Amino acid sequence: MELALRQITKLRRSSLFIAILINSFWLHGASFLKAIFCICIDSKLLSIFRGLIIKADMNKPLLCLLFALIMGQIACSQQIHYGDNPSAGKYYDVRGVKLYTETYGQGKPLLLIHGNGGSINAFSQTIPYFSKKYKVIAVDSRAHGKSVDKKDSLSFEMMADDFAALLDKMHIDSAYVIGWSDGGINAIVMAMRHPDKVIKFAATGANLTPDSLGLTQATWDDMVKQYKQDKDKPRVTDKEKNDWKIFMLDYVQPNIPFSALKVIKCPALIICGDHDVIPIEHTTKIYQAIPRAYLWVVPNSGHPTLQEHRDEFNMVVDDFFEKPYHKF
Repeated sequence: MELALRQITKLRRSSLFIAILINSFWLHGASFLKAIFCICIDSKLLSIFRGLIIKADMNKPLLCLLFALIMGQIACSQQIHYGDNPSAGKYYDVRGVKLYTETYGQGKPLLLIHGNGGSINAFSQTIPYFSKKYKVIAVDSRAHGKSVDKKDSLSFEMMADDFAALLDKMHIDSAYVIGWSDGGINAIVMAMRHPDKVIKFAATGANLTPDSLGLTQATWDDMVKQYKQDKDKPRVTDKEKNDWKIFMLDYVQPNIPFSALKVIKCPALIICGDHDVIPIEHTTKIYQAIPRAYLWVVPNSGHPTLQEHRDEFNMVVDDFFEKPYHKF
């Protein structure tokens, strides 16, 4: 029994652990639970479960309930916190900044780029799907999340160059790319500046101008109001300075002519929600300016298409990556 307990302890984080638990439970019932409950359950619950197990010796329904509680405890303990997962996280020295990344899965490389003020956690509903068949590389952009950047300047060109250099650091020739919001802008700029690095990209909620043409009138009015309210405020802490820097990124950038998109050679899937903060007309012009592009306006969706329509988004983007581009 002592040897068996040591083996269970080693296996509890493996994919085999659940199967072993289920099999042993049905073979040995309460005696098995008595042996392992101290391994699987939070110490605060020991007294409760000790009593339940004693009562459960001859009570199959109660055994089932107890087993369900144990499995729930294990599932909670193994929940992945994307963006704060030491087992998958790693820093890379890239162009004067330590970029924080998390890597999941095996296969073709897929780079995920989040939006303004966001982090890797924005892709918590994206990573589980794509990591089944891709090597997913999620990254905190410069001045975002765990990628600290105390410099004054920030631009989409800087960030696009960061991502290309990151792939070099990871010895990856090229990757598929998914970008959301500012991440979508970064995907576009990366495809323009580093065409050899991008196999295909999907950009959702991207804009090319910082005005009421690239954003809805209400969104732009809110940004102008915030700028006027905050522009003269003193900023002392690093967080205050960084928050203003990333706000100003979207207030004055990007400034990309539609005509410049013709240099993009790879296939692109340009996406927006039909109730996005980016006007459908603006998204359509981006699609029309890229030589090999598809357009997808997601019905009944706001800006976070990849979250509000998680399953459909993942399947459509995956299908786009898998199939050759077809020009109609």
